[in-house]
Amino acid sequence: MGKHARHVTLVTVLMTATSASAGSLQITSPSFNQNEVIPVQFTCDGAGPSPALRFSGAPRGARSLVLIVVDPDVSTSVKPDGRYLHWALWNLSANRTEIIEGQRALGLNDNGPGSYIPPCPPYGEHRYLFQLYAIDFVIGNGSISSEADLRRAMEGHVLEQAELVGRYSTQSYRRIRSLVLTIAFLLVLVVIYRVWPRIRAAVRSR
Repeated sequence: MGKHARHVTLVTVLMTATSASAGSLQITSPSFNQNEVIPVQFTCDGAGPSPALRFSGAPRGARSLVLIVVDPDVSTSVKPDGRYLHWALWNLSANRTEIIEGQRALGLNDNGPGSYIPPCPPYGEHRYLFQLYAIDFVIGNGSISSEADLRRAMEGHVLEQAELVGRYSTQSYRRIRSLVLTIAFLLVLVVIYRVWPRIRAAVRSR
C-alpha cells in the first residue's frame, strides 16, 4: 500500500471514529427549538398536552428507547434531589420516530404511574430536559417506581443519548416580576426627584 493510500485509509478511519463518537441519535420537536421557551399551550398556563417529539438516528444494536422528561431546577428545599420528573416512558420501539402531540401514554411521573405533567415552575425560569436514550435491551415491566429505578435499570446499557432543552416561567411569575421591576424603577425616580435639588444646592453653595 502506497503512502497516499495509507493516508486516505487513516483519514477515513479517523472520520468514521469521530462520527461514531459524535452519535447520531436525535430528539427534536416541531413546537420549539433547542433552548427555546416552551409554547404556553404545553404548560399549566394552557391546556397542558405533551408536545410532539421526533426521534431519529437510533444506532445499530438498539433494542428499545427510553424517554425521560425532567426539571432539574427545583429548589432543594422543596425536593432534596432538586429534580422533578414530568414524564418517563420506556420499552419504546427502537424504530419509533415520534410521539404525537397530546400523547397520554401511561408511564411514570413524580407522583407515580401516570402521563405527562406540564411545566409549572412556582418561581423563576426552569429548564425542561427531554432526554432520549437508545439502549441495548428491553427493560420490561419490572419494579420501576422512580426515575432513580429507571436510570439504574439502564446503567451499562445506554448506546447513545440525545437531549432537547426547553425553558419556561409561568405567566403569573412574569407579571409579578414585571410589577416588581416597575415599582423599583418608580422608587428610583422618586429618590432622584427628592435628592437631586439637594445635590444642586450643595454644588451651588461651593
